[in-house]
Amino acid sequence: MINKPHPFIKHPHRTLLALSFPVLLSMTAEPITGLVDTAFIASLGSASVAALGVGTTALSSLFWIFSFLSISAQTEVAQAHGKGVSAETRQTSSLALMMAIVFGFVLIAWILPASNWIAGLLGASGEIQAEAVTYMQIRIYGAPAVLLMLVSFGVLRGLQDMRTPFLVAVGSNALNVILDWLLIFGNGPFPEMGVAGSALASTISQWVGAIAVLSFVAGKHGLSFSFSWQAVIRLLRVGGDLFIRTGLLTIFLAATTRAATRIGADAGAAHQAIRQIFVFTSLALDAYAITVQSLVGYFVGQNSINLVKRVVKVGMSWSVWTGVAFGFMMWLGRGTIIAFLLPSSAISVFLPAWALFSISLPINSLAFLTDGVHWGTGDYKYLRNAMVLATLVGFISLSIINPEGTLALFWVWIAVGAWTTVRAATGLIRIWPGIGKSVFSSPSL
Repeated sequence: MINKPHPFIKHPHRTLLALSFPVLLSMTAEPITGLVDTAFIASLGSASVAALGVGTTALSSLFWIFSFLSISAQTEVAQAHGKGVSAETRQTSSLALMMAIVFGFVLIAWILPASNWIAGLLGASGEIQAEAVTYMQIRIYGAPAVLLMLVSFGVLRGLQDMRTPFLVAVGSNALNVILDWLLIFGNGPFPEMGVAGSALASTISQWVGAIAVLSFVAGKHGLSFSFSWQAVIRLLRVGGDLFIRTGLLTIFLAATTRAATRIGADAGAAHQAIRQIFVFTSLALDAYAITVQSLVGYFVGQNSINLVKRVVKVGMSWSVWTGVAFGFMMWLGRGTIIAFLLPSSAISVFLPAWALFSISLPINSLAFLTDGVHWGTGDYKYLRNAMVLATLVGFISLSIINPEGTLALFWVWIAVGAWTTVRAATGLIRIWPGIGKSVFSSPSL
């Protein structure tokens, strides 16, 4: 099988943007649905909102741990697609999907008996704990569906198909909102279920989305039940590297929240406002990273280092300038953020940290983009080691903060900036000049 010339070769900028836009839209569908969930549950009272927060935090973190299946599947499928080897594409896709099902049922078997302990570990008690446990014990039945969707999206993006994941993400999240309205409040023929209704709505919509996207993958690209244990071990080894990396990332961000909260209520509120915007700006930057991952993987499969480098240059230019634009928008829009997300007492603490966050967005863009590049080349071990170094620098920075005065939160974000800068710098030097065993340090792949 010989692939047609990739459209990126003739129209690099247009192709990158055309592929990135549906990725961005599909990624924003989930947090928007989360906001709708919260808005619906808010009418039931503070205890229900707190229970929803405990349940979603616990399960989202667990699902995120298994994102290595999606990342590795996307890279390996992209590289096989670049080679023009459809049999390898089917085998990799099928293996990752089977592992998603296995890990999904492992999560069910673990969470059902452990949900009460997990809720307590996250600080829940009494009514909040009871509702959080109910939420988790219903929602966890959607675990195989969540992992199937993650892997299927990775497979399709590896095949340069960004449109199907977007349509499935929007469709399943729209169904979730409709089911929320029916099940939470007991509209139509349904009983009022409250927080349990939100969990059931998510579980049903996730299974509908998983079946839809799995049917598409099987129908258009085919599945294979032939795989080797070597391939299983390779995916698990990738999982180990990404597990460490994701765990360190999660721990450091949690530590920054803890540091801000210890400064005082105003610093905690200001930090939460900045973090919410950080998440949304990250979505756009991640869209570039995911697209670059697929393009880099494709051209690695074709053994074309020149096209790989071209993808990096084009992706980096769009990502950095988007970061610069976001920085200006964030600073100019600070009044709106203050009005909607911040108590007046926290403004003096917020502004210095917000200024630093705005300035650092181009650096964030480099950290995200280089992650996508090295995912595309399969350089997972290097990314793991880079995150170890960045987290060490971040924790050292956090440890020397003086938790007093209006600049205390500013220094927390200095630590975040140091952490991000190390990630960006280590990502860049692996590309230019290409330190260590980097694909970028050799004239050919």
